[in-house]
Amino acid sequence: MMEENEEQSHGQQADLSLKKGNYEEEEEEEGSFRLHVVTWNVATADPPDDVTSLLHLNSPKSPDVYVIGLQEVYAGPLRFVSDTVFDDRWSRLFMSTLAPRKYIKVSSIRLQGLLLLLFSKLDHVPFIRDIQATYTRTGMFGYWGNKGGVSIRLSFYGHTLCFLNCHLAAHMKYASERVDEFEYIMDTQTFECKKAPTIVDHRLVFWFGDLNFRIEDHGMHFVRSCINDQKYNLLWSKDQLTIMKKKEQILQEFDEGPLDFQPTYKFDLNSDTYDSSGKKRKPAWTDRILWRLRPKASLPDEQDGNGAGLDVKQLKQLEEDEEYPLKIRQDSYTSIMEYGISDHKPVVSIFTLELRKMYTTPLVRLQPEGDWSADIDSMVLYSPLQPFPSSTWDWIGLYKVGFTSVSDYITYTWVKDDEVAFNEEVIQVYVGKEEIPVRGGECVLCYYSSTLQCIIGISEPFKVHESKVAIEEGFVHEQINGLDKTTASEALWN
Repeated sequence: MMEENEEQSHGQQADLSLKKGNYEEEEEEEGSFRLHVVTWNVATADPPDDVTSLLHLNSPKSPDVYVIGLQEVYAGPLRFVSDTVFDDRWSRLFMSTLAPRKYIKVSSIRLQGLLLLLFSKLDHVPFIRDIQATYTRTGMFGYWGNKGGVSIRLSFYGHTLCFLNCHLAAHMKYASERVDEFEYIMDTQTFECKKAPTIVDHRLVFWFGDLNFRIEDHGMHFVRSCINDQKYNLLWSKDQLTIMKKKEQILQEFDEGPLDFQPTYKFDLNSDTYDSSGKKRKPAWTDRILWRLRPKASLPDEQDGNGAGLDVKQLKQLEEDEEYPLKIRQDSYTSIMEYGISDHKPVVSIFTLELRKMYTTPLVRLQPEGDWSADIDSMVLYSPLQPFPSSTWDWIGLYKVGFTSVSDYITYTWVKDDEVAFNEEVIQVYVGKEEIPVRGGECVLCYYSSTLQCIIGISEPFKVHESKVAIEEGFVHEQINGLDKTTASEALWN
């Protein structure tokens, strides 16, 4: 069987080489990308049944990337233990909702009640690289994770992006403490990345979360009257974040769209009524989404055109800004009022990124060889298109079409262990028939780089045929065309 597969490879080898040569022409260097950012303090509630409005699933324009930041996800002892082993209920909801629409969870990080999720359309996944996630505790003197920040950084077509989800100190009188916490998070979070070792080194930063800034001075009657009359601009001057931005340099570097939606805190549960309890907390825009485009490096003297006076890092930034421009536009910034499971309403912002791609080809091109089924051993053909730091821990996974995340594979094979042939163009990797699902279905192959911690190549979808042997043995019955994770090794072949 192995010899037959090797003979079949020659025609497909030429085909793969041809695709390799033409691939760069298929991709355009200029790109426009849509980002959908969500922040929501869910107040320990379980997720709603429907997140269509939250994710704008009925919109004619679908995002390229979803970034979802939650605060106060339930973190009781029993639930939190299970969530560290399995995906939490919120993650499972978003994954099951977005996977059929060909999004996968690229990365996530959780610090007790803080949860940050990043989903991407499958087409972009091989171009999202150098993914790292980290967290900072600020609650209870830094020992307890009820407050703090979680972040995910990555390279998107070569442009460095960082997403920071924060839950800062509560209560009206702690505006300065909130700024101190933010500065502490910005100062202490570091990444193993020479190009962008800190948050501010990234080309573009999104900062969002329950930032807990309140509305000062104005009385309850005036605030509610402005909200009822939709005269939100009368409240802006007393918004603590707006006030603090005038004082703090680090805040001035962040942009925010106009607060043309009613304050998102604090509501009675399952209603649009502001706090009617005895405390009668004043409404506030606690839930915010801001962004920072790295300031362009400038020459010390406008007449000095050779870059004298700039250090190496500044020169590289100046060259990058000129050769690979990046622009951002906020298309919308609003709250979603229909959700009542929390005392906060979710806030959503849509952004458009216009950028020139620093690379247009994936690091690896791969495809299945011949027909696949659980009746025969199979081969994967892959070809490195660019140099990358390969590792003995690299692997190729077989996934069903509509998979939810990197870990949602049917089976995998270690690249170095199961490599059976090599030449300058194409490398063959063996997959045993006992690892292939007997029921078949539509699948893709993904190459995962252990060093880069991401998928660096995805095949076109292909059909895995149902096992003829399994049919004859009566193993495959009603759902013969449905793909599940039952493989030959788990069922028939044992």
